[in-house]
Amino acid sequence: MQPRIDPTPLAARPLIELAGVTRTYDTGGGQVRALDDVSLAIAAGEFVAIMGQSGSGKSTMMNLLGCLDRPTSGTYRVNGVDVDTLSDAAVAELRRETFGFVFQRYHLMADLTALDNVAMPAVYAGVGQGARRDRAEAILERLGLAERQDHRPHELSGGQQQRASIGRALMNGGAVVLADEPTGALDSASGREVLGILHELHAHGHTIILITHDPDVAAHADRIVRLADGRVQSDERNPHPRQTTAAATTADSDSTARANTPASSIVAPPRPRMRNPLVVLLESMRMALRSLLHHGLRTTLTMLGIIIGVGSVVAMLAVGAGARQQVLDRIQAMGTDLLSIKRGLAGVRNASSGVVTLVPEDLPQIKAIPGVAYAVPETDRNVVLRHGSNDLWLPATGTGETFPLVRNWPVAEGVFFSDDDVRRHAQVVVLGRAVAEELFPEGREAIGKVVILGNAPFQVLGVLAGKGLGSSGVDLDYQVWLPYTTAATRVFGQRYFRDVTVKVEDEGSMGQVEQAIRTTLIQRHGREDFHIRNMADLIEKRTEARDTFTMLLTAIAVISLVVGGIGVMNIMLVAVSERTREIGIRMAVGARGRDVMVQFLTEAVFVCVLGGLIGIAAGIAAAQYATQLTGWPAIFSWEPVAAAFASALITGIVFGFIPAMKAARLDPVDALARE
Repeated sequence: MQPRIDPTPLAARPLIELAGVTRTYDTGGGQVRALDDVSLAIAAGEFVAIMGQSGSGKSTMMNLLGCLDRPTSGTYRVNGVDVDTLSDAAVAELRRETFGFVFQRYHLMADLTALDNVAMPAVYAGVGQGARRDRAEAILERLGLAERQDHRPHELSGGQQQRASIGRALMNGGAVVLADEPTGALDSASGREVLGILHELHAHGHTIILITHDPDVAAHADRIVRLADGRVQSDERNPHPRQTTAAATTADSDSTARANTPASSIVAPPRPRMRNPLVVLLESMRMALRSLLHHGLRTTLTMLGIIIGVGSVVAMLAVGAGARQQVLDRIQAMGTDLLSIKRGLAGVRNASSGVVTLVPEDLPQIKAIPGVAYAVPETDRNVVLRHGSNDLWLPATGTGETFPLVRNWPVAEGVFFSDDDVRRHAQVVVLGRAVAEELFPEGREAIGKVVILGNAPFQVLGVLAGKGLGSSGVDLDYQVWLPYTTAATRVFGQRYFRDVTVKVEDEGSMGQVEQAIRTTLIQRHGREDFHIRNMADLIEKRTEARDTFTMLLTAIAVISLVVGGIGVMNIMLVAVSERTREIGIRMAVGARGRDVMVQFLTEAVFVCVLGGLIGIAAGIAAAQYATQLTGWPAIFSWEPVAAAFASALITGIVFGFIPAMKAARLDPVDALARE
């Protein structure tokens, strides 16, 4: 049966024109032809009802007309432009600027107020917040929802929700209003009111396309197109369309107020504008924050991996930097212009065993080398120190009179032993700060007192200033010093030294002095049975060791950050699945795939950035706690904090990209159908 075409002439160029349009879908059992060779033209300003039973193809027709879907074959033109030639962004702009959707189930965003739902299309048009709020308020006032604009959909009746849906369709002008069974979920009074609003819109220039299966609803249109099995069965004018106005209905108490408002206020198109991308970005940030707060527990658990990762990076780097600086300070406190001569070859286990050639006779030869300021020997042994009823087991070091100068270790009380004391094998001793406090508590005078070192009496000459822990964690203040000659003959019973420390006059000549010492000692010993450590090299090696340790800890923290990023991606993929219908709604009101991608990417970045900020604070707190617990200093600088924050930001972008792309690529028709 050929459809009967009404002879009434249309405009020279129809607003909407379908020519031989076919739409098929692949199913498990083959292809389903939803539309079959449909040709249809709709002029601007018409009120057309597309009528048919379930399965007739009318929903597919609406999706094609509203640019939510594209035909499998045939041509669909809007204002003479073939939609199939447009990019996805251009199609989204066409939906946003030309079409307004009124759905049977309203499709309002559950977490937005009526005002925000109505204003949503203007977000994607780039309209500023103030301008879109003013227009949304004006539309809601015209629709009788002024007092309900701050209510969410579940707080509105069905009729009020549908009016809000109509307001959303008109937000960007709504030149073509596509109403899909707009009265299907409403009672008769609310249905009449909605139809009355559609009549008013038609009267003021809007093109109304009404999708329905109800003949009574279709009777309100000036033209009725009947579909069956995907084909146009008839297309005829309705000589006596029913007339219903919103002012005539009394279903709601606000109808009278709406009747007294000029109809033009609801249909006045927004002013011409340039789309402002910043508006979309700011709104995406606002929506992201709202979504994260709405799912507070899930957001917190998602951020946990980021917090741990960033916090670990900040804390480890701060403690590592503090420990490294502490080592450097202690080594530099001894002096960076020092050379340490030690028995045995470097890097050989037990190399010093049996080497007894580093002896007092070497000292004059070393001191005579040009560039050497001082040369002080050191030999230590654990001994028992007694005074009164106190017995201490501690290290005793035999050294020379220049020890305080070489080690940069001043005497706090009394004096250090002299060159004469060394030559005389004097039984004198200098105490470390911790030893003096333990033997002579409560401010008792230590100078001049006699202590028993080993089995021999020694007179206390002085107390060195406190140094604290050494680089190896040993308490430097818990030891005593005596002349190396006395140590050799009265305490240790050995002449050779553990090492000799040389202070160089000019740091720039350390290389030459080191080589001269090596040459001199090889000549004296007949072989190289010693090794020389440059204090600057020691600092470098210790720094490298600390840096390696810090890098290891940082790598562990980065792994935690990556695991946290994977958690973010997983949760965002779940969010995309949960919010598929929301994505469809946003696309229907004009969001481009890029806009949807930006929104979900913004949410992922928000999670990571917020987690990063919390992680930075947690890392600082953890580092300070570690300082109190271990005594290691923590040094904070902006570089690691900035690096940790940047890592969180990059994690959000990298791991949020896949979920965001998945959301952007959703088909709007499938997304809207998802419950």
